[in-house]
This record gives sequence, structure tokens and C-alpha cells, in this order.
Amino acid sequence: MKSTEEINRIALRTIREEGAAIVQLGNYINDDFARCVETIINSTGRVIVTGIGKSANIASKIVSTFNSTGTPSIFMHAADAIHGDLGMIRPEDIIICLSKSGDTPEIKVLVPLLKIMGNKLIGLVGNTDSFLARNSDLVINSTVNREACPNNLAPTASTTAQLVMGDALAVALLECRGFTREDFARYHPGGALGKRLYLRVSDIFGSNEKPEVQIDDDMRSVILEISSKRLGATAVLDGDKLAGIITDGDIRRMLHREGPVHLLKAGDIMTRDPLTLSADILVADALDVMRKNNITQILVLDNDRYVGVVHLHDILKEGII
Repeated sequence: MKSTEEINRIALRTIREEGAAIVQLGNYINDDFARCVETIINSTGRVIVTGIGKSANIASKIVSTFNSTGTPSIFMHAADAIHGDLGMIRPEDIIICLSKSGDTPEIKVLVPLLKIMGNKLIGLVGNTDSFLARNSDLVINSTVNREACPNNLAPTASTTAQLVMGDALAVALLECRGFTREDFARYHPGGALGKRLYLRVSDIFGSNEKPEVQIDDDMRSVILEISSKRLGATAVLDGDKLAGIITDGDIRRMLHREGPVHLLKAGDIMTRDPLTLSADILVADALDVMRKNNITQILVLDNDRYVGVVHLHDILKEGII
């Protein structure tokens, strides 16, 4: 067994070598890459991404990224393709084939079949003098100098390079399509990610009580309102207009004042012009406001009318943090 220092050295060496391989990819972004993006954008079909071995695993991940960012895509394993899965390909589809060597037996069987079908073929390949590269309509170069594996055998740097080139392609397509946060939310409605993109303050504050006192109410009324509504604060109204906010902290600071505390009114200790949120903003944006101002609750307005309070705990319950 190697020592802790040796293990850490191996890990750091791997990271450095794969990092260097990624940096090198910048040399391969050229007109062919741009033409790949243009070809996919102008296509009326889907993107079929295929590969064998570890490249197939990367191809599957690229498909997931494409689908989540507005480029309809399907994964096709190169070995299964020649046993019936070619039937999934439509005439208008674009094919992206991943291979480090570009010369594996499966690729040599598959590529001629794809050429017969007449689909546009993009080779994402680590050898630009390979069978796959020579027979592709367009080539994305993902060559690496060596694998991070000490024997230069296990796919490590090469699969990382494929993944990064796939991400570069996906992001280029995303930006060319003008893909927005709203589009992203439509494809990611589930889980915390989806909630960050569609959940609004109006969806969560209504489950809370609505603490409020009038500007001339005494301290007993203020303390009872804050205590009973259990949100750590209350809005202060002047008639039906928002005048300020009183928090637990304001109550504690009030107790340090000189003079008869019981004679004070809500308007004497409130914070005027408090921070507020519109009911229709995203909860994720509300969280940003609370973090920047180091507060745990904030008043909510609807058409300039006080309608309630959103608390940090409400956001925590939704799993957004």
C-alpha cells in the first residue's frame, strides 16, 4: 500500500495531466467546429450520438447535455447499431461518432452503413488520420498526447477531452439558439434545480401568517403580534400603507433605551422604508437579496400592497439552498 503522500501525488499528477489535455483542446477549435454547430442548428432532425466502450459512456452524457439545453438528441451504442438500432435514425438526423482511435472494428463496420444511409456524419475523434476521421463529413479533434494512466492505456485524458468537446459543442448550440433560463426551467421542472428556475415568492409566502400592526400600536401589541405569527418580524402599517418593519432585533435594541419603554409606539422603533420583494420574483432571486443584506425574512408586496412575509425557512423547506 502506498503512503498518503504518494497517493496524493498520484491524484495531483492525474489532475495536472488531464488539465493540460483540456488546455490543448483550444488549438482544435477551428472552422470545422463552427461548421458542426451550423450543421446541427440548420438541421430539422435530431442528433444521434454514438460510440463504443468508454466513448459510449461519454456519448451518453453528451446526449443528456444536448437534450437539457435545447438540442434534441438520442444515444445509440455503436455495437447495438449494427444489430438493429440503426432503425432509430431518420434521414434528417445528424450523427456524431466518438472514438479515440477512430479505427476500432465496430466503427469500421458502422461508418460505411451510416454513409450508405446518407446522414451527415461528424467524427469526434482523437486521431485525425483514422478511418473515422477520413470518412466523416466534419471532424472535431479531441487528440491528447497521452493518457493520465501511467501505462498510457486506460481511457482517462482522452475521455475527459471528449467530454469537454461535447460540452463546448452543447454550449455553443445553446447560445446560438438563444436558449434562456425559462427554456432551461421548462426542461428541468423537477428537484431543486427546477425550483430555482420556476418557483416564485407568490408560491410560498401564502403558507405563512401575515403579521401586521398599526403605526400607533403600543409595544405589547407589537410583541404579541411578532410572537404569535412566529416569523421574527411584523409589518407596520399606516392605515393600509406600508410604513416600516419591526424585527426581533428591534425589540431587543428597544430594551436598551432609556426612559419608559411601555410608552413607545410601533412607529418609534420601526425601520422605515424596509426592503421588500415583489410577489412574482423567483425564490432564488429572493434568496440572493436575503444573503446580500444578511436578513432572514422580508416583506412581500403585490402591486405595492403588503401581502405577507417570506422567511428563510420557507426557502430551506423547498430545498433550494
